[in-house]
Amino acid sequence: MSATIADIYRCYIACLNAQDWLSLSRFVTADVEHNGRSFGLAGYRAMLEEDFRQIPDLAFRLDLLIEDTPIIGARLAFDCRPTGLFLGLPVYGRRVSFTENVFYEFRGAKIARVWSVVDKAAIEAQLA
Repeated sequence: MSATIADIYRCYIACLNAQDWLSLSRFVTADVEHNGRSFGLAGYRAMLEEDFRQIPDLAFRLDLLIEDTPIIGARLAFDCRPTGLFLGLPVYGRRVSFTENVFYEFRGAKIARVWSVVDKAAIEAQLA
């Protein structure tokens, strides 16, 4: 039985949580786009590495997953302590919980385009 894009996506999330950057190319195309910008694999990896630098306890938790090949829709849940400014907000090590709604377009068995929106209002409310 061949893997579905949902199966591949779950492996991608495990790759992110393990910070296994050498394996990222198994899941993401060389010309990947993020929110309409052409990042390429190196830029996408750099973005993720920076996320983990800013948030040492970052963990991607899959809260909801919908598959409509070649698209995956996901709601990711986070509970973490960003070390400094996060999304322009003065978090500085405070624990915050928030979600990210994200769509992925697959080309074959790899992610080619990503559209993501973080619930910044949830973080703002926790900091108020």
